[in-house]
Amino acid sequence: MRLGFGVTAWARGLLNGHIDGIGVYSENLWRENLRAGINARAVAFGLPGDVQRKVGAPQPLDCVKGGYPLQCAYSQVTGRPFYGTKHIESQIDVFHATDHHIPKLRHVPVVATIMDAIPLAHPEWVSARMRRIKNASFCLAARWASRVITISEFSKRDIVEYFGIAEEKITVIPLGYDESLRTRVDGEKRREVLERYKLGEGFFLFVGTLQPRKNISRIIAAHRALGREFCRAHPLVIVGNYGWGGDETLNSIKSMEQNGDGHWLKWVPNEALRVLMQSATALVYPSLYEGFGLPVLEGFAAGIPVISSETTSIPEVAGDAAWLVEPTSIDEISFAMEKLAEDKKLAAEMVERGSLRLQQFSWASCAERTRSVYQTMV
Repeated sequence: MRLGFGVTAWARGLLNGHIDGIGVYSENLWRENLRAGINARAVAFGLPGDVQRKVGAPQPLDCVKGGYPLQCAYSQVTGRPFYGTKHIESQIDVFHATDHHIPKLRHVPVVATIMDAIPLAHPEWVSARMRRIKNASFCLAARWASRVITISEFSKRDIVEYFGIAEEKITVIPLGYDESLRTRVDGEKRREVLERYKLGEGFFLFVGTLQPRKNISRIIAAHRALGREFCRAHPLVIVGNYGWGGDETLNSIKSMEQNGDGHWLKWVPNEALRVLMQSATALVYPSLYEGFGLPVLEGFAAGIPVISSETTSIPEVAGDAAWLVEPTSIDEISFAMEKLAEDKKLAAEMVERGSLRLQQFSWASCAERTRSVYQTMV
């Protein structure tokens, strides 16, 4: 089997110096497929031809001219396949669009991974710039796929509802996690990183891009409700670049920092982030909507308790290993934080449950199940 593999989001992330969740997914599937001996060819849309030399993108790499939005519009108007892809089709048996860049091809079946239906289910949580056109285009492109992969049963239900794709065309394959998080950082390195960011023991941690559905303002309000003495002993550390969403989140963070209740670290190198993950009292991640919720698994892997949401996909990922709260309830988030800071036995029990839960997830398993989908297409 010869596999065409979409890497547009991954390669763009390499160029920009930050790989998002979709890029992480693409990167790990690519590596696991190579380990399994798959004959894979990377494909990117609208990126410079020397992207491999610039940032070490995967190879062999075909950079198709014309950005994806332009290619998508051309195919939707004309009904023709993406231009410039004929030579790619001649070299592959199936194409996997891992990153929502779903091409229309003439002779090769397309497998598309759709992580979630957020743009359609909650358009208020995505950028307003050309929102209606982007959503309509996304729906049409998704229907070009012969098969759809998604990452949770929750996402599958939303895709059926909002994309109008038949349930039998969708396969659910859970994600894996970064297993390096389980390797404990030595004491000297831990002290060095904590000193660099002026942190002691006992802090709470949030990790993720700052956007409305991540619920940052309520996390800050729940933390502040526990009082000045608690906040000074257990500051809130927010790691993540600003995405979009107005002034409310930024004003909450500014107030938090001015009061001395916590820190916004924005981007943190991977090794330093591993230290922060392993040193936190708990990961606080009561997101309003997740197609999967990868940070929950990362918290389990780092060996810390996780506070997350009782809604959307989180319960099927976390099982009984996380403290699940109603994400709109500041009181519930506060109570969970207070109990985990005070009850070390409870925290240790949650860490143990998280470790056991991880046994159900790996990138190797994700890739193996994905290859089974490829086999049905050739």
